[in-house]
Amino acid sequence: MELYNLKHPDQTVSFSQAVRQGLGRDRGLFFPSSLPRLDNVDALLAMPFVDRSIAILNAWLGEELGEETVAALVRDAFTFEAPLAQVCDRQYCLELFHGPTLAFKDFGARFLARVLSHLAGDEPLTILTATSGDTGAAVADAFFGLDNIQVVILYPEARISPLQEKMFCTLGGNIRTMAVAGSFDDCQALVKQAFEDEPLKQAIGLNSANSINIARLLAQICYYFEALAQLPAERREQAVIAVPSGNFGNLTAGLLAKAMGLPVKRFIAATNSNDTVPRYLASGQWQVQPTVATRSNAMDVSAPNNWPRVEALCQAKGWSLSQLEGMAVSEAECETQLIALYKGDYLSEPHAAVASRALSRSLNEEECGIFLGTAHPAKFKESVDELLQLDLPLPPALASAAQKPLLSESLPASFKALRARLV
Repeated sequence: MELYNLKHPDQTVSFSQAVRQGLGRDRGLFFPSSLPRLDNVDALLAMPFVDRSIAILNAWLGEELGEETVAALVRDAFTFEAPLAQVCDRQYCLELFHGPTLAFKDFGARFLARVLSHLAGDEPLTILTATSGDTGAAVADAFFGLDNIQVVILYPEARISPLQEKMFCTLGGNIRTMAVAGSFDDCQALVKQAFEDEPLKQAIGLNSANSINIARLLAQICYYFEALAQLPAERREQAVIAVPSGNFGNLTAGLLAKAMGLPVKRFIAATNSNDTVPRYLASGQWQVQPTVATRSNAMDVSAPNNWPRVEALCQAKGWSLSQLEGMAVSEAECETQLIALYKGDYLSEPHAAVASRALSRSLNEEECGIFLGTAHPAKFKESVDELLQLDLPLPPALASAAQKPLLSESLPASFKALRARLV
């Protein structure tokens, strides 16, 4: 599999190189030079999830890694389900929170961890990643205890939910967490600066587990196929998928699934008040505004890293960006939708409520909608309890983490300070 640097197309790398480098020159994202097309999608949709995922990922990686290796990596990573729950007559939720850290990031992080461990062998690596909430827990769990791999996770201090924080800031061992005095965008900027520092990269074997890493994106393609596999066959051609979007890795994976042949009618990029992309799609002007804190904090991103990949993919496929609907959902709409879902006997959380609200505003009478349930409602217990007048019980994984002390360090939003901690 060949990939090229979107900023410097002359820089081409293999999948193995892209996974280990994370970013290309000048912070450029790696993007596939060619996009595989699957021949018999209907037959694939009839297969079990793991077997189908092996076939999908072998279309990308089988030639380079070997089909047996890809199959082993997938079987080891995808050990949990992704059920499609019918919420009402024309809306379904793809529940991506049945993994060990109760969030969709488990799919990509677990696959990436196994790929990196396979590629690195005995060579020491340092994983540096930024999180706006769920990535931190998924990455920490996926890499916890792996030999020769150290993990450093940056997150915006006091801007993620307490239970999210507990899920990845209580492990210790090879997992180190730093609460940054700033926004998620500040955390991302620190990660990018670290990857531009060649002496630092060489000294600590620097790598990333953010959605900038291509291995995570490829893994996420698989659950879009699972969504349509569980949808009644007569509804597949009219399927609209609303993706709660922050850094836009999830939407990128969905568009890659469509490029491979998945018959999704269209996608909605649903954001909260941090609406850079919806405004861009409407006006053609890319204007980043200060990040606003919301209940759907994992989407509190004003400068989404993966957007260049969305544009590159649309260009490669000859798709107009106008075919992609961007929709910003206000805090009031999010809260109203969360309550409405609960009154309809479906318990959700703010991120999924944003996507569900976008569907409610967008679907026509012939269409049916799927929104992604990206995290377990209990990970946002404070908001859910307040809005729904509940005392939501904690799943065992959260209940256990909630009792442990935080092990995080405080860090100013300064690359000099971060570098001093890493070397």
